[in-house]
Amino acid sequence: MSSIEKYAFPKGLQLLRRWQAGNSEAQEEMRDFFDAAIDGKFDENFRLLAPTNRIHSTASVHMLGLGLLHDLYGIETHEYYHADAYRYVRTNLAVSRLLGISKFYMTWAVYAWTCEPLGQKMMYPDKFPPGSDPDETLIDKANWKKLGTPDFTTGVPAAIDRILSATQELTGIAPLLQLSAPYSLAADIYGQEPLLTDVVNEPDNVNALLDHLGDVVLGPWMDHFFERFPEGWVELSDASGSPFFIGPDNCENMSIRSIRHTLRDKPYVDRVFDNNYRGDFVAEVKAKKRSSRRRGAIKNENSIPNRSKLLELTDAKVSVNPVFIMRLESDKIDVSFYEEQAIQRNMPLTVGIGSPELDRNSIEDLEATKQKTKEMAQRHVAAIKNVCETVDLPEDNHVGQSWPSHIYFEDINALSQFELVEIILNEINSCPQLSKKDEEVT
Repeated sequence: MSSIEKYAFPKGLQLLRRWQAGNSEAQEEMRDFFDAAIDGKFDENFRLLAPTNRIHSTASVHMLGLGLLHDLYGIETHEYYHADAYRYVRTNLAVSRLLGISKFYMTWAVYAWTCEPLGQKMMYPDKFPPGSDPDETLIDKANWKKLGTPDFTTGVPAAIDRILSATQELTGIAPLLQLSAPYSLAADIYGQEPLLTDVVNEPDNVNALLDHLGDVVLGPWMDHFFERFPEGWVELSDASGSPFFIGPDNCENMSIRSIRHTLRDKPYVDRVFDNNYRGDFVAEVKAKKRSSRRRGAIKNENSIPNRSKLLELTDAKVSVNPVFIMRLESDKIDVSFYEEQAIQRNMPLTVGIGSPELDRNSIEDLEATKQKTKEMAQRHVAAIKNVCETVDLPEDNHVGQSWPSHIYFEDINALSQFELVEIILNEINSCPQLSKKDEEVT
């Protein structure tokens, strides 16, 4: 029988590397490991939390779990996400342990699974996460007001409830519901480009659409969730509504405004957060032109520094995430800015490692990339340690909370370069224990 303890960091990563290289013995060993995990043999281990006095790591691993189960058992995407909540949860928890991730973070294909219950036509590839069909959107200008509240007791909402219940049972951690924020939900069921056109030409209509989605879909869904899991949390995801795609002003006045509208008068407002607005660097520049490219990314030629706008954007982001300060890979702003903001606002700091930073197919010089990754990880860990030792933290350092914290791998999948993951985790594990603020220096 496979034992999870024998795969403690870095042994699990080494097995993953051999599996990724196509080693047949590694595949058999991996199958034994997941046979045991899915059968519940590791459940006792899953209740162990990360140390409270150390920097910890979190990761979204559902795509790696899908890749592994497809390779080992031929399980395809729809079956992976829908069929067996305990298998799904145990797979994701076991993958996190294999990687050496110290704090669990349960995720799924959030954008797809928020729009699917509304009737949006979906795509379920064999071994890749589902997504909405961009060629057949659900709503348009003529009919969006007819969109009503879905049934949260069947289909995807029921599958999510089962996953959350299994996660809470196996880990003891309060459930975290992940949903698209209003703008990103609109982009998936209205169309990215039509919505962006309306952002420019008919902003009032866009805001009305976003408010409708908050009132009839997201608000009722959160009501349903908190009735069942009153101790839970909700994470809203809004990549499409990010500064990089629609500009900082529209991000504040449409994306973030619509979240505040959705949460108005909700008793659980302080248990809901959005942490994935991307591309903060555009707030520091004044764009000369707007692009008509897909998703509306801004061109930055002849840019002028604008730090005050970055601070304004940070204020807006904190208004919909009062839980922690987030720095994502695509933000591009130096981590020292987020370190400073976390300390000034007395908030924890989370730093993301983006999937492009780990993509094995985009690496031209592995040795140079490894050195660059090591230096990056050292900067990130030092910033997080300083914040942890400066701001007010609870005794458990949030290790018992279900949100992503400290070093956060935004996406680890079957195409990730596991050597880089190991380098980053080495820097985390080698970091000295956290000192308490009231400790005297001797």
